[in-house]
Amino acid sequence: MSVFTVTIPQLETARLLLREYRQSDFEDFAAFYATERPHFIGGPLTREMAWRGLATHLGHWALRGYGFWAVEDKATRQFCGHVGLWYPEDWYEPEVGWVMMHHAEGQGIAQEAALAARSFAYNTLGWTTAVSMIDPANTRSIKLAERLGCRVEGLFDHTRLGPMQIWRHPAP
Repeated sequence: MSVFTVTIPQLETARLLLREYRQSDFEDFAAFYATERPHFIGGPLTREMAWRGLATHLGHWALRGYGFWAVEDKATRQFCGHVGLWYPEDWYEPEVGWVMMHHAEGQGIAQEAALAARSFAYNTLGWTTAVSMIDPANTRSIKLAERLGCRVEGLFDHTRLGPMQIWRHPAP
């Protein structure tokens, strides 16, 4: 039996480890997606659909060569959410995205991880631009996009998620 593997590079910041997903991340992942909190990104989801979502993140790495990382607090080893690079079929253009678990909000973790992911996109993958697609009512993500130096440049009407603001990241 052959095993298919994908290498996901690890990124390290002062407080965080951006790494591959692990089976142990799934309980927190599924618990988050079972609530109303991810309604801006297609939730809530059943455990089965959360499993498919996690598998989609891993599959994105295999198909595109980049994707979302699981974000881990180095001090506590706790799964904090996922941040990374996203470009599924019918998406506007390559994106820097973030999703934080409730316990990780308001601590600068998403910003720290998003800066690391954006740096990887620009310095390793050679991207010359990136966007973040944000529901106009998602004020927390909009504030983060502003802190990252992004500027809103229009709307994208996603077939499933509806209208999303296009936030352009600063060039490398």
